[in-house]
Amino acid sequence: MAKIQLRSLLLAAVLAAAASLALTAADTRPAAAQAACDGECPTPAPSPSPYPSSSPTPTGADSSGGSIGDLANQRFNQMITNRVLGSVLLGVNEQVNCSDCFSAFGSAGSFSAGIHGRKELTGNLSLLAGIAYTQYDEGGYHVTSAPIGAFALRYDFTDWGSSRPFFDIGTVLSPWEKVRYTRSYNTSFGPVMVTSATNSSNYAVYGRAGWISRLSPRDEVAGSIEVWQLWQRVSGYTDPAAAFNPFDATIADGTDRTSLVKIGGQWTHLYGSSVEANVNGGWVQSFATHSGIVATVTGNGVVVPTIGNQGWFEYGGRLGFRFAKGWIADLFVNGTLGPQPVGNTIHGGVGLRINY
Repeated sequence: MAKIQLRSLLLAAVLAAAASLALTAADTRPAAAQAACDGECPTPAPSPSPYPSSSPTPTGADSSGGSIGDLANQRFNQMITNRVLGSVLLGVNEQVNCSDCFSAFGSAGSFSAGIHGRKELTGNLSLLAGIAYTQYDEGGYHVTSAPIGAFALRYDFTDWGSSRPFFDIGTVLSPWEKVRYTRSYNTSFGPVMVTSATNSSNYAVYGRAGWISRLSPRDEVAGSIEVWQLWQRVSGYTDPAAAFNPFDATIADGTDRTSLVKIGGQWTHLYGSSVEANVNGGWVQSFATHSGIVATVTGNGVVVPTIGNQGWFEYGGRLGFRFAKGWIADLFVNGTLGPQPVGNTIHGGVGLRINY
């Protein structure tokens, strides 16, 4: 019995010694590794996540907000182009004083077709009027359908002789327009371009004071100053659904407006008995311009663009061929020269005029 107890005690002592050695080795292994790294051991790589990482967020909110300023420029150009086309209906390419006439015309550059003319009401007072249907585009917008009407009264002091003053007062109206505006911006994933369709209306009133001189039976020259007030009402809209448009925009209903002063002149000359020519032009300055855009843009909040004062030159001309008594075939051109947002534009056409 004593031998068995002695053997048990020896076995227990051996197992205890082995366990103590194992614990000592485990404690010294990390310390030895830390000493070998000398305090500069790399951080262990994290275990891979069982879930895929999310897609990176695109940038470009500032560019999207800036594109609202481009929309304001488009709408300003639309107001000016509409006025230039309406001026054709008021005889901008014709002499100040002439007999009653009626003209049908068509133009390209901006498609336009219509009729206009003048009628003497008294010896001093004449009515100028016209209507047209037009389509035009410039710098990112496209007016796909626009009726235009214009009329004015002209008082010419004919009893003063060959050199005398004259005055105009009139309006240009263009309701029920269909228009598309394009907004472009850049993101870290690439460019974005969205085109939205809406409705707009243009209205303008003006007054003109000038001086006309009949230099000879073949020559008439005139100078004038014009003051215009323009309004443009645009219905609200939201960016259409697109495959990629992370910074979309909503445009509220709004009214653009601007005031203009134009100082210009014109000359009409008859060559022989069958060819008449007219050239006209003037400098235009805008002031008190207001953009009616109030846009809510993702990533920017509410954006309200501003437009400063603009200056540009307007020109026009006409060649008329008298091929029969009272019948004249016209070639005409009108346009603008200047920096954006007005830019350089040209609108040309043909007309058939009847004097009576």
